[in-house]
Amino acid sequence: MTKALEEYNRKRDFDATSEPSGTARVGKRGKATKALQFCIQKHDASHLHYDFRLELDGTLKSWAVPKGPSLDPQARRLAVHVEDHPLDYASFEGNIPDGHYGAGDVIVWDRGIWIPEGDPRQAYEKGKLKFVLQGEKLSGTWNLVKTHMPGKREQWFLIKSKDDAARPLAEYDVLVAEPDSVISERTLVPRKRATKAAAKPVNKPAAKPTPKRAKGKGIQLEGAKAADLPATLKPELATLVDSAPEGDWCYEIKFDGYRIVARIDGDQVSLFTRNGHDWTAKMPRQAKALADLGLQSAWLDGEVVVANEEGVPDFQALQNAFEDERSDKIVFYLFDLPYLNGMDLRAVPLEQRRGALAKVLETNTEDALKFSDDLAGSAESLLDSACQMNMEGLIGKRVGSPYVSRRSSDWIKLKCKRRQEFVIAGYTEPKGSRSGFGALLLGLHDADSGELRFAGKVGTGFSESTLRTLLAQLQALETDRPALANPPKGAQARGVHWLKPTLLAEVAYAEMTRDGAVRHAVFHGLRTDKLAKEITSEMPAAKSSTSAKPAGKPAKKPRKAATKADDADLVGQVRITHPERVINASSGTTKMQLAEYYGRISPWLLPHLKQRPVALVRAPDGVGGELFFQKHAGHLAIPHILTFDKEQAGQAAMVINDGQALLGAVQMGTVELHTWNATTKDFQHPDRFVLDLDPDPALPWKSMVEATQLTQTLLDELGLASFLKTSGGKGMHVVVPITRKLGWDEVKAFSRAVVEHMAKLMPERFTAVSGPKNRVGRIFIDYLRNGLGATTACAYAARARDGLPVSVPVTREEVAQIKGGDQWDIDSVLERLAELEEDPWADFFSTRQSITVAMRKKLGLK
Repeated sequence: MTKALEEYNRKRDFDATSEPSGTARVGKRGKATKALQFCIQKHDASHLHYDFRLELDGTLKSWAVPKGPSLDPQARRLAVHVEDHPLDYASFEGNIPDGHYGAGDVIVWDRGIWIPEGDPRQAYEKGKLKFVLQGEKLSGTWNLVKTHMPGKREQWFLIKSKDDAARPLAEYDVLVAEPDSVISERTLVPRKRATKAAAKPVNKPAAKPTPKRAKGKGIQLEGAKAADLPATLKPELATLVDSAPEGDWCYEIKFDGYRIVARIDGDQVSLFTRNGHDWTAKMPRQAKALADLGLQSAWLDGEVVVANEEGVPDFQALQNAFEDERSDKIVFYLFDLPYLNGMDLRAVPLEQRRGALAKVLETNTEDALKFSDDLAGSAESLLDSACQMNMEGLIGKRVGSPYVSRRSSDWIKLKCKRRQEFVIAGYTEPKGSRSGFGALLLGLHDADSGELRFAGKVGTGFSESTLRTLLAQLQALETDRPALANPPKGAQARGVHWLKPTLLAEVAYAEMTRDGAVRHAVFHGLRTDKLAKEITSEMPAAKSSTSAKPAGKPAKKPRKAATKADDADLVGQVRITHPERVINASSGTTKMQLAEYYGRISPWLLPHLKQRPVALVRAPDGVGGELFFQKHAGHLAIPHILTFDKEQAGQAAMVINDGQALLGAVQMGTVELHTWNATTKDFQHPDRFVLDLDPDPALPWKSMVEATQLTQTLLDELGLASFLKTSGGKGMHVVVPITRKLGWDEVKAFSRAVVEHMAKLMPERFTAVSGPKNRVGRIFIDYLRNGLGATTACAYAARARDGLPVSVPVTREEVAQIKGGDQWDIDSVLERLAELEEDPWADFFSTRQSITVAMRKKLGLK
C-alpha cells in the first residue's frame, strides 16, 4: 500500500464495496506518456455532491464540491479537500453498500484531460491551481484556490475563469442541463433521506392527482400550445438507476418488445420504430385500430409486445409474430401522447398527457391497442412482483415531467434483482486486508432428489462486525467433508472450510447461471426462521425455448456458411470442459457463459470470420491471468478448423468457418478473435483496410467521436464508403472494404498516407507515429494493421479485458450517442441486437469500391 493512498485504503472494505483498491503505483512523473486525466463523479451519499478529481503524481487529488461546478465565473463553489484516490477510480460507477464509507450511488458525471498552467506540483502545494479542462461537459480555464477557513479539511474554491466556455448561471446550469453519466446510461435520482419527525416541508406543492380518465369531461392540459404536426418524432428514453428515487413517481411494466411511435395525420396512419423505420405494413391491425380512434392528428408513444402462455411479454414470440406476418398476436401498449389534434403536448405534465391518452382510448374496442396502466404500490413491492413474474423490471416516470426527445432522468429503468435464502456450505480464507473470511459457499436442495447442490459464492455485503461475529458461528460448524453433492473442485476448492449445512444466508443476486450458480451476489444477513432442508430454489420457472430472449437476427441474413444451429445446438455439439471456471472475476462470468455467448452471437459473427484467417487470444486462467496470442493452430485440437501453411498463405494461418470450430476455440480457452484483411480466396490481395483510432486514454470520449467523424469525412471526400465498430477497448475501428486489386504493401502505403494526411491537417488532434509518448493528448490512427498477417479484433468478438466488452458494429448516425469503445459487453450486446431493426453493416458485404489512381494522387502517392 502506498503512503499517498493509506487514508483511502483505511476507510474501505474492498470485499464489501466494488470501488477499486488503492494499489496504483505512485511516484514522480518522468516524461509524460499520456495526458493528465480528470473526472467529476456525482455521488449520492449522505448528501448529493460532486467529487472533483485531478490526476497528479500517480493518484487522483480529490475535492468534494457540495453544489457542483458552475460555468458562471461569479459562482465560487466550495471544494473540500479529501483523501487521494487511485487512478482506477476515475471510471468507477456503482453502489457503495450501506454501512460503508461513502455509502450511496456513484456515476461519472464528466471526465477528460486537464492541462495545468505552470508547474502543477508547485501550484498544488501553494494552493493555487489554474488549468484548462477538456471534458465531455466542462471546458475552458478553471481555478482551484485554497482558503484559510478553519475546519477539519482544507477548504478550497472551484472557480470558472472568464472565457468563451463561461456562461451565467441564470442562463445555463450545466448540472441541470446535463445530469447523467458520460460513460453509461446511469443517472442519479436522489434517494429519500431520513428527516426529523418535527420537521415540516417549506413551500412544498401538493402532488397533483392524476386526472380521472373515464369521465366525459375534458382533460386539463397545462402548457399545451397550437403547433403543426412534425414529420418525425424521437421518443423519450429511460435512464438506468440502481434504486427507487424519492419524490412523486408513477410506475409501469418494463415491456420486452419493440418501441413504436405512431403518427396520425387525417386518414394517414404510420408506425415508426425508435430509429425511424416505417413498420406500418407489418402491423396493419394496429394501424387500423389507430385510424378508428377518429383523431385529426397525433403522435402516440408505446411498445408492441406479444405475451407468452403465462401472460408475460415475450420477445421471441414477438419476433415470430413479425416473421409469420401474424399481427393479430401483437398488442400495441400506448403510454404517452406528445401531440394531439393540432396541439403540442410535450410541455404538459406527464399525468395530464396520460389522462388525455386514456380518454382518447375510451372508444377503442380492439385488443390490438391497450393503455399501459399505472401500477399501484411502492416501487420496491412492484419491482419484487415484476421479478417474481419473470419480467425485466419497471419503468418509472416523474409526475409533472414534460416529454423530451432524448434520454432523460425523468424516465427511469429499475431492473430485477433476485433474492432468496441459501444454505451456507463452506467459507474461504480472507485475502489481502480483509479479516474474518473471504466468501461463503452456497447451496440449494434439489427439489427432486433432495441433494444439496453447489449454488455459487457470495463475497460482498459484509461489514467488519459481521465478518467477526459470523466467523465464530462458521468455525463452530466446521467438518471434514463437504455436504454438497457436487462440491467445487480444483482451485475453487483450495483452502475451503466445509460446514455442517445448518446456517442460512439471505442473498440478493442478478441471475443464476445454467449450471445453478448465482452471479453478482450480495449478502443481506442470516435467516433463522426456516430449516436448511427446506431451502430450494425460489427462481421463477425458466422460460421455455420458445420464450427465451434471443440475440436477434440481422435484417439481411448471414451467408449460408454462418450456421443454422441455435446457441443450444452449438453448445451441445462441442464438449466444454470445466464449464464452471470463472474467466472474469468481477462479473463472475464462467467459461460456459462465454461459450453460450458465442453460440448466440454466431449468426452475426460468422459472416465476419468466413474464409478469413484468424488469430486467437487465449486466456486459460481467465482475463486476469496470462494471455496467449496464437496465429496458427499448432497443437490445438479444434474441430472443423482449417489450416494453411506458409507456402499457401505467406505464413501459417487458420480459419474458422462454422459454429463447431468457433465453440471449439472457446473450449481451448479462446476469448478474442482477430482477423486478417484478406480471405482464403486470395491471400495476397486484401479486401479491406482498417484504421484503428487509438487515443491517449485520458482524452474525453467526445474527442474520439469527433476524430471518427473527421476520418469518415476524409474517406467520403476520397470516394470511399466506410463502416464503423467500437474496438471493445478505448477506441474505434474504421473499416473500408475494397476490391482485391492491390497487394499488401500498396494497401498499407495508402492507409498510411490517409493517416499522415490527417496528422498534417490537424497535428493537435492526430499523430501518425505509434507509441504512448507520441499520442499525449492526441489520437494515433493505427494503419499498421494493414500488413500481411496483421489482424484486428473481429466484429462481435469479446475482448479479454475486465467485463468482457465486445467489438460492436454501429452506424455513423449512432456515433454521437456512444459513450465509449467498450460500451457493450457479452450481455448487453445481445440486448442491443434484439432491439435492432436493421444490421448496422447491412451493406458491408455488397460494397464494391477500389483504391483508384485519383485517390492516391490526392494523398500525394504515385
